[in-house]
Amino acid sequence: MSVSTRTCPQCGAAVGAADDFCGNCGNYLGWAAGPPRSAGTGGGAVGPPAAEDSAAAPPSSATAAEVSAASSDGPPDGTAAARSVVERFEQFGPVLPGRPEARRPLPTAAEEATVAGPPCPACGTTNPPGRRFCRRCATPLHPEQRGAHAGRRRGWRWRGDRSRWLRRLAALLVATALVVAAILFFPQAVILWDDLRDRLATPTPVVPVSTEASATVAGHPATNAADGLSNRYWGAPDVGASVDFGFAEPFRLLSVVVHTGASAEEEGFAAQARPAAVDMVITRDDGTTRTLAVTLADEPGPQTTETGVSGVVRIRLVVREARGTAPGRHIALGEVEFFRR
Repeated sequence: MSVSTRTCPQCGAAVGAADDFCGNCGNYLGWAAGPPRSAGTGGGAVGPPAAEDSAAAPPSSATAAEVSAASSDGPPDGTAAARSVVERFEQFGPVLPGRPEARRPLPTAAEEATVAGPPCPACGTTNPPGRRFCRRCATPLHPEQRGAHAGRRRGWRWRGDRSRWLRRLAALLVATALVVAAILFFPQAVILWDDLRDRLATPTPVVPVSTEASATVAGHPATNAADGLSNRYWGAPDVGASVDFGFAEPFRLLSVVVHTGASAEEEGFAAQARPAAVDMVITRDDGTTRTLAVTLADEPGPQTTETGVSGVVRIRLVVREARGTAPGRHIALGEVEFFRR
């Protein structure tokens, strides 16, 4: 006897007509539908009358009552009332009978074919060899193989709360980025912070405790450059001479103000040569130095150079260029002032 087959809509495998589940993928195939019964088989049930029929029924019953009332003895004008009732009856017409409805077809079981194979561990239905799912209840027929595959897949899964680990990883990355940024940008941050404090602070003059020069002109010692008087100056014999200023304790140097020339007055300013450029060598308390090249204008009055150096303990001014030099003339450095934060 040949067994009718059909195709699984999920995977395309061939399955029996009576199978409820695909043996390859376990997809539900639906119940087998038998041929619909005829309307006369088993007696057709008469359904409720249609809406139009039910709507037409009340006028018909009312008309019959009125006809019977009209046929009974009544007042002399009963003939006119009876005629009106008849006209209304003719207007609505007769009542239509209810329409019968056929019964819905019931599912019929397809012819079971004799199957030789392992029984289902859940429902006991025999299944052909090679199936992985029961054809009746879709229970896996080889759970040990499925468990082995699942175990291999679970070996590669992320264990634990994934969102928690992701949050921890994100926090670790952020902390690492902050540490790296702090290491890389800490010096710049300190410089910016000190610069902001310098701008907000009021400069305070600081007086050196020692003043020494590499060379001097008689009558114009190095101490004249830091005595606070504008009519006395340090006389340098030639370009290359230097003067050193020492301080009692380290401080934050904000600016240095230099006065050039032999006098702050116009008539005495050009009496001697004037420094045009000097190198300012700043020594910190840790032994490091910073050199600033300062260009000076050839005019009387203060000339300010912003520095912004911390931990200053000594400052040296080295004359690199001079104006108005001539035989018998020396270089005059009038006054040097220092301001701290």
